[in-house]
Amino acid sequence: MKKIYTSVDLGSYGIKMIVSECVNGTFHVLAATNVRSKGIKNGRIDDLESVVLSLEKAKKNIEGMIGVSVDQAIVSVPSDEIDFNIVSGKINLNPNLIIDSEEISKVLHEAILGNVVSDRELVTIIPISFHIDGKEGIKDPKGLMGKELSVKAVITTIPKAPLKQVLNLLRTCGIMPADVCFKAVGDYFEARSPETDNEVGVILNLGYDNLEVSIFNKGIMIKNEKLNIGSKEIDLEIMKRYLLKKGTARSLKENFSISNTRYADASDYIEVINKNQEKITIGQLEISELVESKIVQLLKLAKKQINLLTNREISYIIITGGISELAGFQYVVENVFDRRASTLDIRTMGVRNNMYSSAFGMIKYFYYKLESRGKTYSMFNESQAENLVSTNRKMLGATGDNIIQKVFGYFS
Repeated sequence: MKKIYTSVDLGSYGIKMIVSECVNGTFHVLAATNVRSKGIKNGRIDDLESVVLSLEKAKKNIEGMIGVSVDQAIVSVPSDEIDFNIVSGKINLNPNLIIDSEEISKVLHEAILGNVVSDRELVTIIPISFHIDGKEGIKDPKGLMGKELSVKAVITTIPKAPLKQVLNLLRTCGIMPADVCFKAVGDYFEARSPETDNEVGVILNLGYDNLEVSIFNKGIMIKNEKLNIGSKEIDLEIMKRYLLKKGTARSLKENFSISNTRYADASDYIEVINKNQEKITIGQLEISELVESKIVQLLKLAKKQINLLTNREISYIIITGGISELAGFQYVVENVFDRRASTLDIRTMGVRNNMYSSAFGMIKYFYYKLESRGKTYSMFNESQAENLVSTNRKMLGATGDNIIQKVFGYFS
């Protein structure tokens, strides 16, 4: 069975959609798109009709790339009202049978029972450890035997209303929700390493509308705070100072400014038209000073929030979000934090931009979840999967010199 998955990241600035195949534990991006979103404010659906149009456009883009319909996806859900709880469950085992995915599902179900209140919905349950006949600290009980299996886990819940909005959105667009995930969990799984799985650290996402700080302990999110401030503050400041339209300000930020003035060119200038239809000249050093000051402000706010969320020793701080792609961003990070802090660097072809970190990581989380439960699943049936690869080979041509075509060769 080909293991192919789709994710949808509902962002305030853009809707990111990815289709990826996992081959021998390695994820290959088959298609990815980022569509300007409308109707989402601070990570929540504000205007369903507008969001439907944006998601349908993203879906159409993806289906045009892969040649088959997208019917299922894992989707991001709002994280501003998360509740974290530690729960436990216990079941009796048949001592003559080895533990498999069925027993793991049963004990996790027991842990959930009675621990989710009526006005909230479960989003994740992440095992901390399993116990077999009193033996503690077992990470994966599959293949073992015993009389009693118990689990200690962290569950996260959110209010029902925003979750229902997200699920209704997908169904309206003809997509069955295969699972739901927090953006921060996706970010973690994109940044994940053997070291982070054994340490306490921070995932910081500098989004357009929001700044999200999440504390992870040995790979499990234990605290989260989302602040309604983000990189749009930079756009607004540029608009205000130079009397520019939003699109012009955003373009200057992304394509002309440097986030660290140390590397700005004092002799580099650009001419633009302001709202008064006047031609003005802006220097790279000048606008970079503005951009750097706002980034420093956001990072200092995040640093303060980290200190409020935990007094534990932090081993790593990983920063993502589209703004982190600006030239010189890492140097600003080191000036505000220290060398424990780093900017995420996505190396996978097709999504080499941190704006895709949540969407791509959600697929990795979904696959990890399946593996830990001992299950195999694909969001595309065999016929769709074969047509997907076949269609893309035709689209890519027969020259053999396209790197994407070479990657697809590994999928057959």
